[in-house]
Amino acid sequence: MLKAMLEFKNVYYTYHTKEGETTAVKSLNFAVEDGQFVSVIGPSGCGKTTILSLAAGLLAPSAGEVVRGDGECGYMLQRDALFPWRTVEQNIFLPLEVKKRNTSEKRARAIELAEKYGLKDFLKKTPSQLSGGMRQRVALIRTLSAEPEILLLDEPFSALDYQTRLEVCDDVQSIIKSEKKTALLVTHDISEAIALSDKVVVLSARPATVVAEHMINFGGNSPKSRRECGEFAATFEVLRKELGI
Repeated sequence: MLKAMLEFKNVYYTYHTKEGETTAVKSLNFAVEDGQFVSVIGPSGCGKTTILSLAAGLLAPSAGEVVRGDGECGYMLQRDALFPWRTVEQNIFLPLEVKKRNTSEKRARAIELAEKYGLKDFLKKTPSQLSGGMRQRVALIRTLSAEPEILLLDEPFSALDYQTRLEVCDDVQSIIKSEKKTALLVTHDISEAIALSDKVVVLSARPATVVAEHMINFGGNSPKSRRECGEFAATFEVLRKELGI
């Protein structure tokens, strides 16, 4: 039995506006186990990003409990959010500076990661000199440089064109698996969720609650091999119906 790195136990989250009280998340229960890549899909506006904020501890549940392991979370956003005036190398060092871990040892580890995953020749370049896919790779290595145990991914491929998106999905999943990290991705893209994940959690419309969970265990480990597997289309149809699309 694998250890749960992140667990939502009967979680509710309610926020207040001028119009009144809105429940974004209701009776939410699911877990992310050590080394798992879990995707959360749901209708637009159902509260997927709220779930990541709860996972990161940026929001506190109104009721219930979010249980996190001892390790830190790293957050990867929809946009790469690289600072344009800093080089790739300087952007990668940013979490070390923020967390006051900017030691020569930690910087060497960050550079080692960057070189391992194809950024060796780009370290002195600025973000404007990189393609969209390469920028997302830099954003991932920056997130990994602080050595988080859990990666929280907020639709990190949504700003990319379709072809680049497919390439970057393969790239990011391969790096996360190679580094033996646990990941929680929120996405509106059913195909992306199936291709990347060990488990897909399907949410209802707001207030979000779990409709179904699916273990994805066909087609090998790479997103490309998943997409080419005969079970891919059948799984897509099941998830599409559960989302009511």
